[in-house]
Amino acid sequence: MNKPWHLSRRSVLRGIGASLALPLLECMSDANGEFDKQAPQARMAFLYFPNGVAEGSWRPEKTGADGTLEKLNPWMSPLDRHKKDLLIPRNVWTPRGNGHMAGTATWLTGGEYSGREVSAGGMSVDQLAAKHVGQDTLLDSLQLSVRGEGFFSKSLPRNTISWIDRQTPAAREIEPRIIFDQMFRTSDQFAPDSSVLDLILEDAKSLQQQLGAVDRDKLDQYLTSIQAIERRLKFSDKQAALAQDNDLLNERLKRPAAGIPADHGEYMKLMLDMIVLGFWADATRVSTFMLDHGQSNRYFNFIDGVEGTWHALSHYHDISGETEDDDGLTSWSSVKEKRGMYNAVTRWHHEQVAYLLDQMRGIKEGDATLLDNSMIVYGSSLGDGHEHSADNLPVLFAGGSNLNIKTGRYLDYSKNTDLNGYYLSMLHRMGVNVDHFGTADDELPGLT
Repeated sequence: MNKPWHLSRRSVLRGIGASLALPLLECMSDANGEFDKQAPQARMAFLYFPNGVAEGSWRPEKTGADGTLEKLNPWMSPLDRHKKDLLIPRNVWTPRGNGHMAGTATWLTGGEYSGREVSAGGMSVDQLAAKHVGQDTLLDSLQLSVRGEGFFSKSLPRNTISWIDRQTPAAREIEPRIIFDQMFRTSDQFAPDSSVLDLILEDAKSLQQQLGAVDRDKLDQYLTSIQAIERRLKFSDKQAALAQDNDLLNERLKRPAAGIPADHGEYMKLMLDMIVLGFWADATRVSTFMLDHGQSNRYFNFIDGVEGTWHALSHYHDISGETEDDDGLTSWSSVKEKRGMYNAVTRWHHEQVAYLLDQMRGIKEGDATLLDNSMIVYGSSLGDGHEHSADNLPVLFAGGSNLNIKTGRYLDYSKNTDLNGYYLSMLHRMGVNVDHFGTADDELPGLT
């Protein structure tokens, strides 16, 4: 009996100026149908949003007696189709820091922020994991952020969640095209405007001839996704160039820099796609993404019925439009109206997270999915945005069902419970042998 053709998990498609890692294929398993020890690997991603949420908006509408998530509330409803993939905890916090500045800077370090020393108190959890698993991937980690809006866009602690050590922030990228090139283009010396797929086409055709039907379909899906993203990146460049030549448009709009889509929803999805591609291709296993800086004044007027900046809306009890948090132009008729707008912004961001989970759920890895093999944290360093509360932080955990995490539940802790315990749990599942992280000496209870 002939030994089945085997392809290494570390194989890549190569061309002049490009190198494309491959997704997990059936032909990467051994004669017994088992994948080598390096595949599939656990991944971790941290998605940070500023300004907290309105009190009560993070509690599920209906749970079972055993905590099973049965129905999410209206503001979390975009995630309802993924409720079996979620853990929603109540009463988690970070004991040493919260708020727009210190809370942002220490959200992933478990430390205490010192403005005098510009110190976040230690290495962040993502970088600790990257130090351990990054040697096996092209990139140790991805640090992503949308381009911030508002007065504090240049504030270091408000713009950093990832720290190489207590005083050194990890560089972050805000342009999707640059991130894409970091993962897939080895050089722009040859045919810099060519598609990555064009550059590796000959190698891809040769591989296709050797694959079975199932693997051919998987590779087609993977290459088609990359092609679609390249088209979107080129369209963003084209639109930015057109805007630059449009005097009327320049008078009315603050145009984004080249390479950043003018449509914020499209921008957000492209950045999320970079995380999915990075994990799918095994270009990296660790990522962070700041959905804005820690005191964002971004306008969400593109959402029906929403007026005012994100930070102003977070202070939903102040409706006069005359506080220091307001823009001096917008006022509201009632607390109910303003709170509704604040919740609409929360809901919009849940739609983006649901998009990420959709993509990851649709990618098969052996008998599991990319989402099953990934641990996603989505949350903020503020509880109730108006009160700047330090406890009951809005956080949810997604994925990881193939990593000994029992999802689909509401974790109702009776007292403040350290979020760093979940980070410690994640590190253990990434293969990092540590006995504590930040303020946590034990894993978060109730995960299994």
